[in-house]
This record gives sequence, structure tokens and C-alpha cells, in this order.
Amino acid sequence: MCGRYAASRRPEDLVGLFEVRQWDPEEALAPNWNVAPTDTTYAVLERPDKETGEVVRQLRAMRWGLVPGWAKSPDVGVKMINARAETVHEKASFRRPFASRRCLLPADGYYEWVTAPEERQLEEQGKKKRPRKQPYFVTPVDGSVMAMAGLYEFWRDRTLPDDHERAWWVTCTVITTAADTAPFADPAPDDRPRSLADIHPRMPLMLTPDRWDDWLSPSRTDALLTPPPAGILRAYPVRTDVSNVRNNGPELVEPLPAPEEETLF
Repeated sequence: MCGRYAASRRPEDLVGLFEVRQWDPEEALAPNWNVAPTDTTYAVLERPDKETGEVVRQLRAMRWGLVPGWAKSPDVGVKMINARAETVHEKASFRRPFASRRCLLPADGYYEWVTAPEERQLEEQGKKKRPRKQPYFVTPVDGSVMAMAGLYEFWRDRTLPDDHERAWWVTCTVITTAADTAPFADPAPDDRPRSLADIHPRMPLMLTPDRWDDWLSPSRTDALLTPPPAGILRAYPVRTDVSNVRNNGPELVEPLPAPEEETLF
């Protein structure tokens, strides 16, 4: 899954990297080293320009936690921060956005907490699991921006008049896939995870730059959910401070020489 990530890049950098042609400086966000569900975050998408009708690539700020257009309340968004790649095309909440409202969610990387085998079984069965343990930060080996595959949706708050600034909500979700089982390029000590799958059974669907155009184009419907190549991500332990959403700063992604808590391997 993806329940927390870091997004510290400046909007000006994202505009250049993703070849964005339209963004509103009034939507500029401060660097966020601990993006949590319901936070506002950046998304790259393609939509018609309001004045010309031309489809242009845009950088937009939106709320993490997708609220379907048919939802009666935005509260459901908290439960829809992730969409599984295996079922995103058929689930009622996601199939329409998957067909026409796909986006990229830029990140420095994401956090995941080591899940022991017993906990994994409970999670896969949909049962409550024990408290999370050691957090790890997963990030591209080459230091590039991680572009997570996402979906976005519009939701109308019928309790507000049309001209109210909060009448329309724009929300998003991160698509996840099975975690990579390939060993990390650098050998890990015996007490460390040796692959992403050793940390957690799921991971965000990361899209390499050569796939960005296809993902953002509604005309493409095939081969969109292919996992990224093995070996392009690395993971290292970080301080447990990240487990508290109130903590925020670059120190959260600094590598630790050793895990802070005992892990079960």
C-alpha cells in the first residue's frame, strides 16, 4: 500500500520536469516530507483549457483520498487513498477515473513499515494487524522524482452554492501493485529487508518517464499497469518520527545506520 510519502520538489521544478504548460502559482504548496491521507498534494494531469478547449498538461493541487462523484459525503475519501492495479478497471469507485482521469503524483519516495509474516496474513485477510514497526523510505536509486500512477475525480458539495470556493472538490488516489521481489542491488545485512516485498506485499505503481505520456492520455487503454523494471528503487531505514503525521522535515528521509526497532527476519 501507500499510506505516507514525501513530496519536497518545488512547483517550478515539476513544471519543467513534466513539461507542464499550465499551473496556478496561487496553488503553490510548501515542501511536505510527510504527506498523509487528506493532505493537499500535487498531481500532473491533462485537461482542456477553460478558454481555448485545447488539452494541456497541468499541475494541480488536490486532496489525497478519492471521493467518487456519486458519494454522499467526502468522508469516504479516507478509505480510498489507494486503488489496486488488479481491480482498478472494475471497481465502481475507480473504473470511470481509470478510463479518463489518470494523473501522475510526484514524490521523492514513499514510507513503508516492515510487516512481519503474521501481520501480513492478517492484512491480506482484511483483519486488524498489530502496530507498525520500523519505517523504511523507498526512493529511486538515481535520485530522480518518483512518479506514482494515480487517478483523480471531481465531487460536488451540494450543501454549498455554485459560486462557493469549496463547492467542488478535486481528489486523488495512488494505484498500488504487488511489491518487487527482486533483491536490492546493494547486499543488505541479515537483519534488513532484501527486497521491497520483504518490507510490504504492496507498493505504489511507479511509472518511468517513457510511460508518462501514455498514462496521461485517455486514448491509451492497454499495457498501462505494468510494474516498473526491477532494481530502480532502493530502501533504507528512517527514524520512527515519521509515524507521527505532525512531524515534518527533511530529517525524516535521512538514512539510519541501523533500524530503531527490532524487525522480524
